[in-house]
Amino acid sequence: MAKDYRQLARDIVDHVGGRENIKELKHCITRLRFSLKDEGKADTDYLKARDGIVTVVQAGGQYQVVIGNHVPDVYVAVQTAAGIVGNGSLDIDEGDKFKGNLFERFVDLISGIFQPFLGALAVAGILKGLVAILGANGMTADNSAFYAILNAAGDGFFQYLPLIIALTSARKFKVNEFTALAIGAALVYPSLPGVVEGVTEAGLNRIFGIPFSLPTGGYYSTVLPAILAVWVASYIERGARKLIPDVVKLFLVPFVTLLLAVPMTFLVVGPVGNLLSDALSWFFQLIMGISPVLYGVVLGGLWQVMVMFGMHWAIVPLAIVETASQGFSAILVPALFPSFTQVGVLLAIMLKSKEAKVQSLSLPALISALFGVTEPAIYGITLPMRIPFIVSCMTSALIGGYVMFAGIVGYSVGGLGIFLYPSLIDTSTGSMSGVISAIIASVAAVVISFGVQMALPVANLYGAEVLDEKEDEPLALLKEIQQEIVASPLEGTIVPLTDVPDPVFASGAMGKGLAIEPSQGILYAPAKGEVTLLFPSKHALGMRTENGAEILFHIGMDTVSLQGAGFDSFVEVGDRIEAGQKLLAFDIEKIREAGLPVTTPIIITNTSLYKDILVSQEKAVQVGDYLLTTVR
Repeated sequence: MAKDYRQLARDIVDHVGGRENIKELKHCITRLRFSLKDEGKADTDYLKARDGIVTVVQAGGQYQVVIGNHVPDVYVAVQTAAGIVGNGSLDIDEGDKFKGNLFERFVDLISGIFQPFLGALAVAGILKGLVAILGANGMTADNSAFYAILNAAGDGFFQYLPLIIALTSARKFKVNEFTALAIGAALVYPSLPGVVEGVTEAGLNRIFGIPFSLPTGGYYSTVLPAILAVWVASYIERGARKLIPDVVKLFLVPFVTLLLAVPMTFLVVGPVGNLLSDALSWFFQLIMGISPVLYGVVLGGLWQVMVMFGMHWAIVPLAIVETASQGFSAILVPALFPSFTQVGVLLAIMLKSKEAKVQSLSLPALISALFGVTEPAIYGITLPMRIPFIVSCMTSALIGGYVMFAGIVGYSVGGLGIFLYPSLIDTSTGSMSGVISAIIASVAAVVISFGVQMALPVANLYGAEVLDEKEDEPLALLKEIQQEIVASPLEGTIVPLTDVPDPVFASGAMGKGLAIEPSQGILYAPAKGEVTLLFPSKHALGMRTENGAEILFHIGMDTVSLQGAGFDSFVEVGDRIEAGQKLLAFDIEKIREAGLPVTTPIIITNTSLYKDILVSQEKAVQVGDYLLTTVR
C-alpha cells in the first residue's frame, strides 16, 4: 500500500512560510526545491528535525528540503497541500507554463485534469457494463427500479462529465471552482437543446451576427468544450481581479467572468465544433467512396483521438441514418474495436509496471474497457504514458482495415466492448458470420496490442515503485549472500563521500558510498541488474543489482538545473542490464561551463540492509575496477 504523505506535506508547506510564501516548487532525485519569496519565514530548525525529512539545504537561491528516494510522492502531496499546479509556479499572473512540444503539453493538461477522478470514472464504466448485462437479460428502467438506479449511477457520471471537468480544470487554470461549475452547468443545461432548436427554426439564433448552435448530441459527455471554456474564463477572471475594486470583487468578478465566458463558449466553440464535424463527416464519406479498407484504417486509427475531442459525433449520425434506411451499416464498425486494443496494452502495463498507483488503476480501467468504456484507460494510463496510446491507435487502424475487408456490418447502433456482438447478428437471416469475424478481430486486437506493448518500455508515471512477490526474491537471496562486490562505473579519481560539495551526500544521509571525479563522460553498469529510476533530466539513475543492492548514480551537483542539456541515456526504467553496459553519457565540459561540479556520488541507498559498505582506498579507478563491497 502506498504511504500517506499528506500530513508531512502539510507540515512542509506550513513551515516554509505557507502557500503564499512559495513562488515555485520543483524536485530532483532526492529533494524538494522551493523558490521562496522570503526564506526568513521558513522554520528550518523544525523541518530538519521533522521525521520524514533528511535535512534542509539553502543554496543557489533555492530552499531545498531533502526527502530521499520517495521525493516524487511527497512532491505530489505538497502540490496538493499548497494548491500548486503545472510546473509548480504559484504566480497567478503567469499561469501554467507547460514544457515540451504541443502534444506533450496537451497530454500533461488532459492527464492532470482527469487524474483526480480516475477512480470514480473507472467505477462508472464498470457500472455501465453491469447495466448492459442487465439490459441483455430483459431489464429496463421501465420494469426494474434496480436497473434505473444503477443506470443513473453509471451513466450520470458520463452525462454530466463537463461539470466534473470544469471543477478539475479550475484547479489547473486557477479559476474560482464555483464559477467554473457554473460554466459547466450551462454547457449541460437540460432544456438548452430544445431552446436552440426553437430559435433556429424561427431564424432568431444569431447573436451579434454569430449563429448560436450546439453540436450533435449537445455538450453532454464531452471533454474539450469544458476545458476550453474554463481556460477562457481564467483569462477573464484574472483581468477582472486586476481591474475591479476590492470592495466589490466578491460578486463582480464571477459576474463578469460568467457574463463573458459562457457566451464566448457557445458562440465560438459551438460553431467551430459544428464546422469541424461537417468537414470530418465529408472527409470520411470521401474515403469510404475511395476504399472501404482505407476508411477502416483511418477511422480505426483516429477514433480514440476523435472521441477525446468530441468529434466522433460527426460519424455517429451517418451510421444511424444508414441503419434506419437500409437495415444495416458498416460506418461505425471500425470504431468498435479500440476498446479491445486498450485491453491489450493494459494487460501488458499490468505485467510490466511496478507502480502501485498504476496497478490499482489498471484493473478497473481494463474491466471498463471490456465493457466498451475506455476513458479511464486513456486518460488515466495510456495517454499519459504516450507509447501505449500510440500502440492502441495503430493496432486499431490495422483491425479497422481488417473488419472492413471482412465485410462486417452492424444491424443496430449501440453496444461497445463485449456488447458489440449482438449488434452484428443478421436480424433477417440469423447469420452469425459477422459475430465470428468480430470475435476474431477482438482477439487479434488484444493479442497484437499486448504483444507490441510487451516489447516496448512502460513509462513511470508517478515516480513510485512497489515490490511484488517476485521482486522480493533478490532480498530473500541477499540473506544468503554475505557480500557483493560492485565495480567502478566510471573512469576517474575517487573522492571520499565526506568531500562531496553537497551536505546531503557528504553527510551520508542518502546512504553510504563514495564519489568519483570522472575523466570521461560515460557511465557504465557496475553489475548485472535492473534500471529502477531515470530522472527526466537524465542526470541521475538508479539500479538494483541482481543481489539486491540499490545504487544511485548522481552525475555532478545541481545538474538538474541543466534540464537534460549535455546528457543522454541508453536505457529506460525497467530495462535489464549487464555489467559493463553503457547507461548514460554526459558532457563534462558543458557541466563545468555552467559552473557546476562534475563530482559524481555513487550511493548504496538501501544501506540499512547491510552491516557495512566497504569502499576502495585507491586514488584512481578504471571502468570495471573494484569500487566497493556490501557486507551483510
